[in-house]
Amino acid sequence: MNAPGIICRFFSKKFFQIDRGGIIRYAESGPDCKKQPNPELTISVMEGSTILTRKGTMKIYTGTGDRGKTSLFSGERVFKSHLRIEAYGDLDELNSIIGALIASLPTQNSHLIKELQQVQSDLFTISALLATTPDSPSMDAIENITPEQIKLLESAVDRMQEELPELRGFILPGGDISASWSHLARTVCRRSERRMVRFLEEMFPTHIPNSYQQALTYVNRLSDYFFALARYCNYITGVSEKLWKI
Repeated sequence: MNAPGIICRFFSKKFFQIDRGGIIRYAESGPDCKKQPNPELTISVMEGSTILTRKGTMKIYTGTGDRGKTSLFSGERVFKSHLRIEAYGDLDELNSIIGALIASLPTQNSHLIKELQQVQSDLFTISALLATTPDSPSMDAIENITPEQIKLLESAVDRMQEELPELRGFILPGGDISASWSHLARTVCRRSERRMVRFLEEMFPTHIPNSYQQALTYVNRLSDYFFALARYCNYITGVSEKLWKI
């Protein structure tokens, strides 16, 4: 990734320029953006990899991580054991589980599928935030999680809760396959939240900036969403919940 002057798109649909050192520079407008953006070029952030791709020519293996380091979206090289990589690596795992959850849902539940696909997109937004150092020029291009996105999760939980029977104890995870995937998503989401808290405590010991706080709040609310969704999946498929018996 060292081609100078290449313009490409990221998740936010804003444009960037890769300089001679391989660092991604924000270049939505102004003198640095002299070329028309090429829709064939994209940037991806997943499992600690920042990859410039052209349609039909994406190279899955690069060899750049063979010595245990990876590139952040902002260009820095860090060890794959870094807390930052652990944080958005867990979000990547969660996103994959959501994909399996979507695949397990009957097609008539299109509203749930659309809702979950939006969650997947939101997780990419959070991953991009975590994959960028706060003082990097690339931060100008990162979209933030908004209070409205958090409110959408809360509204979805309230909507499902209105249809569900009253919860009278601890339930055993399981039931329908879709409910089981949702319970798994819930637990991985909780782990993702713990990783984020540990990372943010280390990076911002006195005060967490609002953009990160909103992302953390979203992930916290998301685990509640998956709990409600697991119960809802059992409800709409006619599977009885199993209560924990002491």
